[in-house]
Amino acid sequence: MRHLRVLNYLDEVARVGSIRAAAERLNVTASAVNRRIMDLEEELGAALLERRPRGVRLTAAGEIFIRHVRQQNAEIERVKSRIEDLKGLRRGTVRLACSQAVAFDFLPRSIAAFQTRYPDVTFDVRVLDHESALNELAGYRVDLALVFRPPFMATFQPLVKIEQRLAVLMARDHPLTQSANIRLRDCAAWPVALPERGFGGRQLLDEVCARAGVELRVIAESNSFELLRGLALRGGALSFQIEVGARFSDDAEVAARVIDGRDMPRGELVLGQLRGRNLPVPSAVFVEHVGADLRALNSSISAR
Repeated sequence: MRHLRVLNYLDEVARVGSIRAAAERLNVTASAVNRRIMDLEEELGAALLERRPRGVRLTAAGEIFIRHVRQQNAEIERVKSRIEDLKGLRRGTVRLACSQAVAFDFLPRSIAAFQTRYPDVTFDVRVLDHESALNELAGYRVDLALVFRPPFMATFQPLVKIEQRLAVLMARDHPLTQSANIRLRDCAAWPVALPERGFGGRQLLDEVCARAGVELRVIAESNSFELLRGLALRGGALSFQIEVGARFSDDAEVAARVIDGRDMPRGELVLGQLRGRNLPVPSAVFVEHVGADLRALNSSISAR
């Protein structure tokens, strides 16, 4: 597929914003990359890149064309996986963006179980907040997104949804562990360490606190759930996590307690794809697998 080389050149330049940096990643010369893109621009009769003293950026025509390129690349990957499927193979890569809540325990378990059946399938997993995950999906950089409370995107097609409650995390010797029923106002008496505002769980918490007039004493914010767990364990703070992540954190050192439903509504953990897109075979098969795992998780939560 040598005719696609120039398209891959343009795609890489668009991602890194530099012809020289893209050339280094592609292991070719910068002049070769620039020449091929200039030939393409001449053929199209439009500039695709705005060349500036420091780096480049896509023109309006470039934005339109790069979307076509990425759609074409995604379709080629789907066709290649279909051809492999006809050979009786399940090779390929599942590209997935996910919330941190599923990254520590749920998703590794699901992937490991999947690979016992399809050992030739590899995974490219990006752990992101829900808005960034959907941006990766829209840019054809991933095939699937598994996120909590995804923001509205007209082209996002939910495939599986399960409800999740919010839980509070604390050290095992924290006084709140003695409470049989934790209300949101109980948390206001203690320092809290929160995820950044881009995360769905944080947004849900902020919305509920604003409506209820509860003011939390925030001592730290981070995009790392591992750090937040450490602050709960070592710093005496409270932190918050949806159930699928809280189950991982509930161990000999850190306790997880679901917040009373009168204070905290449930949100949805959603697995989805771009609407109308034909997924590569490995990703389509993984949807069925992880969807079954999500439904099983939902059943176990509902039974409690």
